[in-house]
This record gives sequence, structure tokens and C-alpha cells, in this order.
Amino acid sequence: MEWLLQRSYRASGTNGILSCEDELICYTIELPWQENKRWISCIPEDRYQLQLRYSKRHQLHLLLKGVPNRTLILIHKANNALKELKGCIGVVRELTGPGKGINSAAAFAQLMELATNCINRGERLWLRVECHKD
Repeated sequence: MEWLLQRSYRASGTNGILSCEDELICYTIELPWQENKRWISCIPEDRYQLQLRYSKRHQLHLLLKGVPNRTLILIHKANNALKELKGCIGVVRELTGPGKGINSAAAFAQLMELATNCINRGERLWLRVECHKD
């Protein structure tokens, strides 16, 4: 299964639309593009495999594999990219500004249900990241 993340870049944050087969899953927030610099930039546009990961801090979440020059790029709950993200992708139910949104917990629960079902069926899960074309 492949999810599509279509981004819009702004100086104070990156917003995205996450979908599967033209059906909206949720919205995303990320740090602004800063040449893929660790801790301060969103990741490059590309195609990444997703896998389930567990940590004490984020509990069950998703890990992006193969991000160039980066490690531990996750998809997890966050409502404010500048305050809560260090290169990861936050999911939200509604966007409220560049790199900001609300109802992250609800969006994340839905996303994890989809991901877990896919992976438990033995399917590989991919995320294609691209610039949103108006």
C-alpha cells in the first residue's frame, strides 16, 4: 500500500495532505524546508518505507526508513511543528496555520489503525512525499 503526502512549503512550517488512493486520511505538519538539516528541517521529497515502532515517549508510531542523512524520522502526534517536532511528521485533523493544526490524537489514532491493519496483513507500507501542485 502507498500513501501520498502532498506538501505546501512556508517559511514558518510545512503543511500536507495525506491520502491513499485519492481518499483523505488526515493533514500533516512539519518543520520548514531547511536543506534537510537535522533537527530543523522537514525531510526531502522521495518514497520511504514505513514500519511500526514503539518507544516510551511516543508509544506505537511509524518510522520512515531510508531518509538520506537522517535517522529516527517518525510519524507521531503533534499540533505545533516548531514546538513539538525535530524533523518528524505530525498528523492533525485540521490545519490552523503553517506548521500548526488541531486534534492530532484523533488523526493519529485513525492513521495507526490503517497502518497496523496494512502491516498485519503482511503488506509493505510506503509513503511518497511530493510538493503539492495547485
